[in-house]
Amino acid sequence: MAKTIKPIELLVDFLDQAYDKKAWHGTTLRGSLRNINYREALWRPSPKHHSIWEIILHTAYWKYIVRCKLTGDTESSFPRPRSDWPKLPESPDKKAWQNDIALMRKEHYLLLEILKAFPASKLETYPPESKVQYKRYILGIGSHDLYHAGQIQLLKRLQRGGVVK
Repeated sequence: MAKTIKPIELLVDFLDQAYDKKAWHGTTLRGSLRNINYREALWRPSPKHHSIWEIILHTAYWKYIVRCKLTGDTESSFPRPRSDWPKLPESPDKKAWQNDIALMRKEHYLLLEILKAFPASKLETYPPESKVQYKRYILGIGSHDLYHAGQIQLLKRLQRGGVVK
C-alpha cells in the first residue's frame, strides 16, 4: 500500500529538490554553483544585468522573507541591508563568495526548519496584511530557486563562450 504524503512533507521535498537534492528536472540552485569561483560569480553580460553573486544574495534574501512570512517575524534582520537585490560585499573575494554561499545555505535550512513545524491547517490562509496564501509563498520560493538556477546556468554558458540556441 502506498504511503500518503502529508502536505508539509511534500512542500519540504519540493524545496529540497529545487535547492540541492537529486531531482529529475536537472540542475538545482546549489548545483548550479558547482565549480564557480568568485571571479566568475562577479561577471555580468552587461552593466544592466545581474551577476551570479547578486542572484545568490537575492535568493538568500527571499528565503529569509518567506521564513518571516511563515513565522510572523517582523523584528529579525537579514545580514545585509534589506533589499530585493542586496549589495555585494565591499571586498568581493574568495572568502566573501564562500560566506555568501553559506548565507544562502543557512537561509534555506532555516526556512526548512520553520516549514517542517508549520501547521498544514494554515497553508490555505494568509499572513497578516498579505494577499498571498502561505502555500503560495512556499511554492513560490521553490519555483524562485529553479528559475534562478536556470538563469545561472545560462550566465555560465554565456561567460564561458558557449552558444545559446
